[in-house]
Amino acid sequence: MHLTNRIFDELQPGDTACLRRLITADDLYVFAAASGNYNPMHLPGEDGDGDGIPDEFAPGMFIASLLSAVLGTLLPGPGTLYRSQSLQFHGHARAGDEVESRLTVVEKHDDGTVTMRTEVTRPADGALILTGEALVMAPRLRFDRDDIEIPGLIVQRHRHFEALLERARALPPLRTAVVAPEDERSLSGALLAWREGLITPILIGDKALIATAAGDESLAGVEIIDEPDHEKAAARACALVHESRAAAIMKGHLHTDQLLRPMVDRQTGLRVGKRRLTHVFVMDVPGMAHPIMVTDAAINIAPDLRTKVDIVQNAIDLAISLGSQQPLVGVLSAVETVNPDIQSSVDAALLSKMADRGQITGGLVEGPLAMDNAVDLAAARTKGLRCEVAGRANILVAPGIDAGNMLAKQLSYISHAESAGLVLGARVPVILNSRSDSAMSRLASCAVAALHHARLSGGRP
Repeated sequence: MHLTNRIFDELQPGDTACLRRLITADDLYVFAAASGNYNPMHLPGEDGDGDGIPDEFAPGMFIASLLSAVLGTLLPGPGTLYRSQSLQFHGHARAGDEVESRLTVVEKHDDGTVTMRTEVTRPADGALILTGEALVMAPRLRFDRDDIEIPGLIVQRHRHFEALLERARALPPLRTAVVAPEDERSLSGALLAWREGLITPILIGDKALIATAAGDESLAGVEIIDEPDHEKAAARACALVHESRAAAIMKGHLHTDQLLRPMVDRQTGLRVGKRRLTHVFVMDVPGMAHPIMVTDAAINIAPDLRTKVDIVQNAIDLAISLGSQQPLVGVLSAVETVNPDIQSSVDAALLSKMADRGQITGGLVEGPLAMDNAVDLAAARTKGLRCEVAGRANILVAPGIDAGNMLAKQLSYISHAESAGLVLGARVPVILNSRSDSAMSRLASCAVAALHHARLSGGRP
């Protein structure tokens, strides 16, 4: 970061400077942690005044602190010290608002202090948030450096999955055929979801290997179907669905193609009409105000337009099951304008238009969008994008499996997200866990499956 200042002798009445800042939910958490102010009026999702509506007001002193950012970085800049600050609040700002902090030099004093007029406004509607007056000691020495850096902060929490688990626990346990749970990790995930009341497992696989994987953990009360052949075990799971004995399928210790192959069989499979099977990662990313869905990152390698229609529609359907009133779909490309040489940008524009014409229903679809302006309002505004989806997308449609898989794993391993994996397009949800998934990820996958099944079946188990 490059910082320079304006020393006392250079300052003149009327000099002004301003900064704009998009207030995020993480700002509210960071300020609460730093200040010790846990007033629910200022915490995302909390209702502090009992009217049933989350308040999410930015604390007054957080807004006031934005003035110090202008003082310390622009006018007068590095070397400035506060003497006093008066504040009068005229309105409130919330998470998601962009505010502008402005300082104007009013008067210089012989002792080296400067009186400055201070104000904070909301440019979107011109609302006045704060006014006041600052008395500061202006710097006397020149400062001009570009090596000022501070550590980044990550607010690491997974409140979205915790909320999904609470909702799913209120449902009857989902009868789930678990295919080849023959290692400790896959079996323990199913048993953990069973203990949490999310599923009632039916274990299908090599009975001896299942017993070995269980170790000292009791399998009393758990139905086990002895079938050592993995593809036959997957076919048996499909049969249980047709027999109405299972309402979901969970992957155990077998290859994904072995699990899915029986599901696409024309006579005994589970496909619904001609809709393709597609995969969705539901991701709880620290700092994001809502879950992020990434699709398709595990099944369709290089989807054509027809397949992308199913990918988008399946994801919208799942988002609705998880409580989204209006899913916002960002169809990703390398650019946010249509370039005939970039096929993903052409497909994205077509998907957006197909949604406008009712060929994709239930959500708003916009594309092409680059990753930054799909999820970041500031980036979207910088590019001049004003549509409902830009900067707010909760479904990200990747152009192919490479991009989708890389994006999902980047969110997991660099952005510290937890992920839940589900295959859609079949008669029942298919829980697709990875061997490296945490306990939270496995539970969340079961919760997502239970909530989706509950909506599609009208709330029946």
